[in-house]
Amino acid sequence: MGQLNIDLPALIGSRICHDLISPIGAINNGLELLQMAGTGAAPGPELALIGQSVESASARIRFFRIAFGAAGDQTMGQNEVTSILRDLYAASRVEVDWQVTSPQSRNSVRMAFLALLCIETALHHGGRITIVEETGHWTLLAEADKIAIDPELWGLLTQPGPDRPLQPAQVQFALLPILTEAQGKEITLDSSDTALTLSF
Repeated sequence: MGQLNIDLPALIGSRICHDLISPIGAINNGLELLQMAGTGAAPGPELALIGQSVESASARIRFFRIAFGAAGDQTMGQNEVTSILRDLYAASRVEVDWQVTSPQSRNSVRMAFLALLCIETALHHGGRITIVEETGHWTLLAEADKIAIDPELWGLLTQPGPDRPLQPAQVQFALLPILTEAQGKEITLDSSDTALTLSF
């Protein structure tokens, strides 16, 4: 039953992302055609705003497809992952440095992406997140002028409990410990006012 609880929502997430990525790509293609069909004048702010929104939506869907979709048996290389992260955080105050050079299983990248979403909640004013992996052990280090965590929420990563009500934007705090436990891993945390380390 536990495996069903993990896989069914992941399959639903994959389906939603798969079905949304095509129309968003079509909108982007339509924008390019509009620009090519123009009279040579510079594109107006309206088209620029639509273009930025489409790029942002596409980046989010690519990221969410990994974080919340079915993992499968595929591996992901550094270029593919950094491309997703670059597009996702292009207009963000958060900078992500993916220092993992070797190909990784999609499931490992999925856990790293979920950890990234957890850390984002502590960086209200932006910051830098460095991600490294060594012989299967992952470490995400966040550095910022101010780190602010909700102890009760973050406690779910090391002591999962069914009684804590979560908002939709906090679902990663429930999913990450399930996935790490299924892999025989343990999440460890260390935080201060300006730094936060999450390892598994």
